[in-house]
Amino acid sequence: MIILLRLFPSLVSSSTRSIRTILRASYFPLFVCQDAGKETCVYPLPEPQDLFLASQMKFEDFQRDLRKQWKDLNACSAETEKVCNVSSEEHLQPFKDKMEEFLTRGKNIKGREEDKLRETGVCLFLELSMFFSVKPKAGEKEVSPNTFFTVWHEFSSDFKELWKRENKCLLQERLKAAEETFRQAREKATYSVKPKHASGIVSI
Repeated sequence: MIILLRLFPSLVSSSTRSIRTILRASYFPLFVCQDAGKETCVYPLPEPQDLFLASQMKFEDFQRDLRKQWKDLNACSAETEKVCNVSSEEHLQPFKDKMEEFLTRGKNIKGREEDKLRETGVCLFLELSMFFSVKPKAGEKEVSPNTFFTVWHEFSSDFKELWKRENKCLLQERLKAAEETFRQAREKATYSVKPKHASGIVSI
């Protein structure tokens, strides 16, 4: 699959009828939907713009943002504790309960986000990179989102152009088939054979 992704731009740029025939017959059908050839047909792959945005993200940025959020949350917790320590019992509520609820909810949310980032960034993304045999670039210890999604962005951009052309061709073929069906139905409706008598003479 990864080899096809790298070869696809050169295949698409080829003007030979044989290349287009091979792509249309063997590859394009893998991605067509039941609405292929219709105006309602939806592009079956991730949009190139979405893949470009994915290529710009860095897991390190997410980790840094989470660390900052934890730091802010801990600072808020410390300030809350200070306020509670210097306040009289009659003035603690509802401030204390509200802040404890807020801090507990915030810590739970940050904990889940850390788990999701660890699962997605460390496990799933690396497994996906290995599945497609993507190698790190020079200077990278591991495959980065930029390295991985740039390949997919280029592929999706090229494939979408082919998909639009082929979908347009299918649409035109369906229109021609519908026109031919309509023409035959109209000819059949206007053409009739007059019945014959037993004598063989056509009745008038």
